[in-house]
Amino acid sequence: MLTSDDLAFFSVLTACKSLAESARKLNVTPPAVTQRLRALEEKVGVRLIDRSGRHLRLTEEGSLVASHSVIVSDAIESLTEALADRKGAVRGHLRVAAPHGFGRIYVAPVVEAFAREHRDATATLQLSDHPTALIVDSYEVVVHIGASAHLDQVVTTLARNNRILCASPEYLTSAAPVTTPADLARHRCLVVRENEEDVTLWRFKGSRQESATVRVNPVMSSNDGAVIRDWALAGQGIMMRSEWAVAKDLADGRLRQVLPNWKLPSADIVAILGSRHGRSARTAAFLTMLRQSLKPPPWRADPAEKPGQ
Repeated sequence: MLTSDDLAFFSVLTACKSLAESARKLNVTPPAVTQRLRALEEKVGVRLIDRSGRHLRLTEEGSLVASHSVIVSDAIESLTEALADRKGAVRGHLRVAAPHGFGRIYVAPVVEAFAREHRDATATLQLSDHPTALIVDSYEVVVHIGASAHLDQVVTTLARNNRILCASPEYLTSAAPVTTPADLARHRCLVVRENEEDVTLWRFKGSRQESATVRVNPVMSSNDGAVIRDWALAGQGIMMRSEWAVAKDLADGRLRQVLPNWKLPSADIVAILGSRHGRSARTAAFLTMLRQSLKPPPWRADPAEKPGQ
């Protein structure tokens, strides 16, 4: 009869390309993995993995065991979490995904503080150019900047964040004046291509609620916001960036806001909660710590103050 330990062992094997990789994940030797796999196959009476090639391949019976392993593993994890939640215990594995720049600066320290405070819990932080492209239900918390396309998920706002048009003083001194959004069509523009947004279509709303839309033709683009910031600081052109990424540069005079009387769509910092783990004790504990770290938003010297005002 198969045990939960057998299924957990087989789940690790199915997630790996080789027995050597499995051994590293299980913290045992490759011969030990081979021996245990043989014992498992003898127990069920069929071969589960074809080991004749360079990579592991599941047999038909192996695929059946693998699918049931996921079901049993999820059921055991859900039961363990339900019992822990009844006691208010913070335990289990916290899975968080976040954008590279924001995640490295603002999320990573909170994950570290969470792990230090809750010794019975473990944590993984996955940084990605496009975290919402990941399978949301594989993570308890997906930190996202801007509107979320996951309308079927629970989304909670963590902090307010504006989008700001800015450039270096050197560029603005040497270039033609920018007095209306339409002027941008004649300027050097820099864009970040980090998700599925139409990043060359810039939308504005004026002080009298009038709207303006400009299609820019970027002279330089990158999927890394830090690279775009460096290019803007070097005087290469005008960029649209999140407030959190440029607030210090604006305060120190390295960048200057362009068209301060025209507002861009906001890009609030939100957390998308996976449906399976959205209400676990560890998720709640982490979200509390993350909210506290962002309240008030650390990129705003005065919480009521907005750049350009």
